[in-house]
Amino acid sequence: MPGLGIPLGDEDVRELGAPIVNMSIIALNFAAFIVGLTAPWVIVPGSRSYSDVIAALGMIPAYVVAGERLYTVFTSMFLHGSWAHILGNMLYLYIFGDNIESILGRARYIILYIGSGLGAVVFHIASIAFMPSEALMNAALSSANPWMIPAVGASGAISGVLGAYALLIPFSRVRMLTFWGWFPLVLSVPASVFIGFWFIYQLVMGLATSVSGVSAGIAFWAHVGGFLTGVALAPLLVDKRRLGLALRILLMKTYY
Repeated sequence: MPGLGIPLGDEDVRELGAPIVNMSIIALNFAAFIVGLTAPWVIVPGSRSYSDVIAALGMIPAYVVAGERLYTVFTSMFLHGSWAHILGNMLYLYIFGDNIESILGRARYIILYIGSGLGAVVFHIASIAFMPSEALMNAALSSANPWMIPAVGASGAISGVLGAYALLIPFSRVRMLTFWGWFPLVLSVPASVFIGFWFIYQLVMGLATSVSGVSAGIAFWAHVGGFLTGVALAPLLVDKRRLGLALRILLMKTYY
């Protein structure tokens, strides 16, 4: 999930409760990935490799549009294509998810997470449906028919968490690793800046993908859709009392 830099941490509000749901989601994602790599037949009977699992449980747009294999819009959220894919996604979820769970509460956090994942699926499918014919042909020639490529990953749902974070606690500080030339730098910036740059990058790359048909294997429009869904759902799900407590905690940590 590229952006301004690599997030290292933020200002926590765990005084409102342990992020049990967030940590459970992270554990479930790692469990699905590791079992899929080492014993794929446990997840999908008869599978010989993790590729078989992705083919069976990944979200293939053509099937979903046809009303088939609709369960894959959920199962695909817990599958990842590589170690880099899952480590990057879970890093973002670990850093940003706990505060949002603390503010929304556990049940509402699950609704935000799943709802954002579904919003990501809608945007991903729409991006293919509205892709210019020339770009669609380029995509098919460079890799495969986008309608038949399995989409996997938690990034759409996590993008919704980022959207809620940027809306509810934009001034929370995020520590990030970036580079000045070859020199690594650790900076602290407001969440609105970090997440804002991240969203702009996703949007620009999504537009470039739609024009060229070359995606580098990243569903940028799914990220955009998940983010916007999170922004839309956050005001509906927020617990104002918990948000007020979180804001006071963050203000104390920022200025004292």
